[in-house]
Amino acid sequence: MELDGIHGSSLRRMGLTHWDDVEWHRRAKGEMDAEWQALGSAAGTAGVGVNRVRVAPGKLPTPPHSHGASEEVYYVLAGSGLAWQDGDVHEVGPRDCVIHRADHHEHTFVAGDDGLEYLVYGTRHPTEIGWLPRSRAVRIGWPWVEGRDDDPWDVEAAAPALAVGEPKPRPGNIRNVDEVEPMTWGDKAVTHPLADREQTDLAGFHWERLNPGKTGAVPHCHSEEEEIFVVLEGSATLHLWPSPLRADRGMEREEHELRPGHIVARPPGSGVSHWFRAGDEGCAMLIYGTRKPNDMCFYPRSNKISWRGLGVIARVEPLEYGDGEPDD
Repeated sequence: MELDGIHGSSLRRMGLTHWDDVEWHRRAKGEMDAEWQALGSAAGTAGVGVNRVRVAPGKLPTPPHSHGASEEVYYVLAGSGLAWQDGDVHEVGPRDCVIHRADHHEHTFVAGDDGLEYLVYGTRHPTEIGWLPRSRAVRIGWPWVEGRDDDPWDVEAAAPALAVGEPKPRPGNIRNVDEVEPMTWGDKAVTHPLADREQTDLAGFHWERLNPGKTGAVPHCHSEEEEIFVVLEGSATLHLWPSPLRADRGMEREEHELRPGHIVARPPGSGVSHWFRAGDEGCAMLIYGTRKPNDMCFYPRSNKISWRGLGVIARVEPLEYGDGEPDD
């Protein structure tokens, strides 16, 4: 299968897909009716899920819910609707960002008359839960509860319709791109930090526009943090540079042309640095990045390493594996 002139399996290995090539799945029960694209899985993300969701007019994408560990960040692409949070509703539309910390609001959406389309990012967490089918027991560590193996959405579908009152003023976890003070990086780029350390605990989330022909962050790769980029407008070239050891083993630099709808996944520990250069019309993208206090970041052009947890940046000398070892 050819995608944008690059073999599909190669795209998956290096973390690039386009949403035109990702299958839609519809789930509709009762007042819930939405189509889903698993963009993160298609792009090869590791610790973060990314879905594109289209909610039918007047419908919900999911039952009201909250997560004990996962943090969710939503970005509205099109349409309109209401963000339902702990019984209150707030109007949302394009370029709005909705943030739900773990173990906080119970939340869902109600699509407006024109439907609602959004991206949702969610951190993935391993669980220590076991299922004993004969006793129908769910083990959570040592304690256990009696479980069911039918679909909880069937129960939700039979429940009374979700109560929706008049919209209230928007709280601090709902913000629009145009409401956030921009950060300007000379003549290169403008960044709107939609989710910084005051809004989220586990990840950052920015809207950024690269000016025509300009670059964003310098080439770099992370040891522990994961980054995901979604191209919204314009065009750009993605550059991938292998680390010195990977280059010594034959890995070559790559360039990939991007257009709106491309998803770039940069899992941790890849040993491949990335950077972007905008096309003639510039490029607007969403940038999602996890926060890991023990992350190390390598900058190949300057041979620097940043140890985030230590607050130290130092220059290193790349060496071959056997450098300095006796030949015996």
